[in-house]
Amino acid sequence: MRSARVLLSIVVTCGCLVGETGIARAGPPPIERAFYAETFSKTPSVEAMTELGRLLFFDRTLSASGKMACATCHDPEFAYGPPNRRPVQPGGGKLELAGIRAVPSLRYLQNVPPFTEHFEDDEQGGADQGPAGGRTWDGRADSAHDQARLPLLSPFVMANASPEAVVATVARASYAARFRDTFGADVFNDSKRAFNAVLLSLEVFQQSAGDFYPYSSKYDAWLRGKAKLTVREQHGLALFEDPKKGNCASCHPSRSRAGALPAFTDFGFVALGVPRNRTIPANSHRNYYDLGLCGPERKDWVDREEYCGLFRTPSLRNVAVKRTFFHNGAFHSLRRVMEFYVERDREPEKWYPRGPDGRVRIYDDLPARYRGNINRDPPFDRQRNDAPALSESEIDDVIAFLKTLTDADVEETLFRATRNRGR
Repeated sequence: MRSARVLLSIVVTCGCLVGETGIARAGPPPIERAFYAETFSKTPSVEAMTELGRLLFFDRTLSASGKMACATCHDPEFAYGPPNRRPVQPGGGKLELAGIRAVPSLRYLQNVPPFTEHFEDDEQGGADQGPAGGRTWDGRADSAHDQARLPLLSPFVMANASPEAVVATVARASYAARFRDTFGADVFNDSKRAFNAVLLSLEVFQQSAGDFYPYSSKYDAWLRGKAKLTVREQHGLALFEDPKKGNCASCHPSRSRAGALPAFTDFGFVALGVPRNRTIPANSHRNYYDLGLCGPERKDWVDREEYCGLFRTPSLRNVAVKRTFFHNGAFHSLRRVMEFYVERDREPEKWYPRGPDGRVRIYDDLPARYRGNINRDPPFDRQRNDAPALSESEIDDVIAFLKTLTDADVEETLFRATRNRGR
């Protein structure tokens, strides 16, 4: 049998930057060559890996409980995000454990660069923008296969005891023969090689444009000159981009760059001072804090105090259909999020609890010694008695604009659900 290596060109084909015409503009960021150099006895095709990845993604037997698939928390009908309002999702061997962070959408991650402490933005004159990149809220996964590995082995999620346990499940699955056809008849002879085949299949599936980056929203059509924004949507966009008003585009860039449609994230990290969510079981322990870049999930930066409390800026695409917001799922409506941005420091009593002394415990989900890390750029620059950065009607207009970022397939799902409820 002919021996071959999984060529890096497979990932280049799937992981390219996609412009408004859908044509590849540039290659992906640097990748883990050791992973892709894993030798299989047959060179897998992109098409075959995509379909295997799809089967894996929806397979509940890949979890120790037998009741949780990747799609359980990353539902395609909700832009590959959670289908409910829970701040964290249940997992574990018997679905008895709660996670510690809200589940993010998996859409529009195809161009996320690997994590770096010093990201230089060419459009900002090469200035150091600080930490950026990586997947998950703390950026600790540099690639889609790293990201796929985490939930498969996490005790809070799919809770497999080991990579070998995952491979054993796949080897018994109805699609095991397709794995052999794709990677070679001997693919299950070596558990490390077989586990890499699982991760590679999930990675390539998540590079499927139609599923994960369709660029089919009204705003995309407007950027292509094929749709018109309403007056309210146009005004909302102007407020979104105005550095003295919403200032949203400073972290969520809204314009095309180098021919590519916007991701609505700069891939950076920021501390927002989001209120502590006391419905998360881990937060019942008074000394427990989720510090993002400096732990507890990320272990390599636990001593970097200047980064404590920073979490990765998510894309705002499909944000209008989200049911939980921020890393701790503290809010459940886009309106509430916008009001927090406008009122955090103007009216802190609306967002934070009072202590026994009656004083507002502002920034209560971050120890005092790290509060200097909290972002104070507009609209967070307003204090008591200052005029708000956005009025009620302006917030309405920004939300009207944000609704133009919903992909067409998600819009169709919402339309069907609304129609069915009306019957």
